[in-house]
Amino acid sequence: MAVVTMKQLLDSGVHFGHQTRRWNPKMKRYIFTERNGIYIIDLQQTLTYIDRAYEFIKETVAHGGTIMFVGTKKQAQEAIAAEASRVGMPYVNQRWLGGMLTNFQTVHKRLLRLKELESREQTGGFEGLTKREILTLTREKDKLEKTLGGIRDMAKVPSIVWIVDTKKEHIAVGEARKLNIPVVAILDTNCDPDEVDYPIPGNDDAIRSAALLTKVVAEAAAAGLMARSSRNGASADAKPEPGVAADEPLAEWEKELLAGSETAAADATEAAAAVEAAPAEAATEQATASS
Repeated sequence: MAVVTMKQLLDSGVHFGHQTRRWNPKMKRYIFTERNGIYIIDLQQTLTYIDRAYEFIKETVAHGGTIMFVGTKKQAQEAIAAEASRVGMPYVNQRWLGGMLTNFQTVHKRLLRLKELESREQTGGFEGLTKREILTLTREKDKLEKTLGGIRDMAKVPSIVWIVDTKKEHIAVGEARKLNIPVVAILDTNCDPDEVDYPIPGNDDAIRSAALLTKVVAEAAAAGLMARSSRNGASADAKPEPGVAADEPLAEWEKELLAGSETAAADATEAAAAVEAAPAEAATEQATASS
């Protein structure tokens, strides 16, 4: 089954590029035609590149990797937060702080500070302070939550970054490239394909387009988590391969999904047994009636 269909791409407006005067000549090979001053992206290529990116993300996550979702423009903020949270991955949908990747050690200290303030607030640690002191600490916590809340549980730099709008997120792209972290991103007709390792030609300005492609990326991560879980179940005592990060715990939604799958399988087994038993029971009843 296809990861996404041509109809879904068309319905979401993934094929609409920028005005012809706002383009990057390097994107020429991804353009199908021009219509009313707008470039139309070749969706056949988009489908091919989606499959390529999907498999890469799935395999990376299956081997213990993580993917950071990045999209701070208004059109992408909701989808970035929703899809990343759904699969338990870190995300940035407000403002990218310089050094989030290249200076993660410092960022990690700010995360610890955020957790400290939250703990103090929840356990009565603000008691005995003046209203002004409480207000100052609360504002500090809220600011940290807004900018770092999406990466609060990130213990190390991600294995992959997913970017919506590489021009707007050029700092994030630059940091990822500096650390040799693979970049998977939507490539609109005004983008530079040389900056992206796994491009997906498409519209990065429309809400539905950004949401659809971000959902595909999240589903790839989900497939990787499921594969990781299956592998762990099959070889619980196996040692990880050299250079491969230790597998991370499954997200709650995945545990529920696995539990649901096991319940469904058990129900199917019982149903099959009942069907097999039915002819024998019928024969017994017929024999009893004849005698």
